[in-house]
Amino acid sequence: MTARLLSGKTIADAIKTEVAAEIRHLKTTHGFRPCLVAIRVGDDPASAVYVGSKVKASEEIGIISEHRHLSTDTSHDELLAIVRELNERGGVDGILVQLPLPPQIRSGEILEAIDPQKAVDGFHPINVGHLAQGEKALVPCTPAGIIEILKRSDIPIAGKHAVIVGRSNIVGKPMAMLLLQENATVTICHSRTVDLPSITRQADILVAAIGRAGFVKAEHIREGATVIDVGINNLSDIDLARQMFTGEDLERRLATIEKRGFTLVGDVNPKDAMKLAANFTPVPGGVGLLTVAMLMKNTVEAAKMRRGI
Repeated sequence: MTARLLSGKTIADAIKTEVAAEIRHLKTTHGFRPCLVAIRVGDDPASAVYVGSKVKASEEIGIISEHRHLSTDTSHDELLAIVRELNERGGVDGILVQLPLPPQIRSGEILEAIDPQKAVDGFHPINVGHLAQGEKALVPCTPAGIIEILKRSDIPIAGKHAVIVGRSNIVGKPMAMLLLQENATVTICHSRTVDLPSITRQADILVAAIGRAGFVKAEHIREGATVIDVGINNLSDIDLARQMFTGEDLERRLATIEKRGFTLVGDVNPKDAMKLAANFTPVPGGVGLLTVAMLMKNTVEAAKMRRGI
């Protein structure tokens, strides 16, 4: 068996095309375009890349994009004042504060200060509460993207056993709630789970979100399962790269490690997944591309919900 690769790019492009059409409709019918404000504090290189990709995607599909880059020494109260000002601005539909924040800023307090109707990353406690109760809510983007991958790839969810490895507030927990809404039977595993392979091998749908390069191997995967790899890890270990890749892919990975010092890999060993799984999301090129697309979709949904559309 050779797994079918589920292309995140194809699905993300389709979602962005749909969102762009909806934005044109809102402009024509209701006279406005949604607005997303992204706030970045400091000069973390990864944050700069993430915010840049979100601003670029916004501009491409027609969302009004505003990027506020604040200095590293910005105080907690200064950032809090900016968030409150954006809450009051009627034309702002989405507020995104990029993490991590400098140590003098209390991240939890900042995120909770965002108007829940504008908290388009889906992490606000009020939105999480709505999700837990099965009500309409702004949903965390990565888990929402995974549901889109499954549905648009015609992979059944209802009645299937979904196993999630990882219990974070960003992926694991909201993923479980979304899969329950789709009538899956859900098991969450974590670092204290006893005999992990015996549980993951029961999965029809296996979601790996633990942040450990190549951790999920053949012993964890049931033949014919759908394996969703959420991990994004920088791998510099050449021996581990040889365990995870073969052929031309291995050569490319080794060349990348030599040039950049690392290659981007997921939580799943792709060599094992490709042999055992029926469907598999690659890294890069899989789940990560959906996260930005779903942020765009959330921004439009927030704009509509706020205006009763």
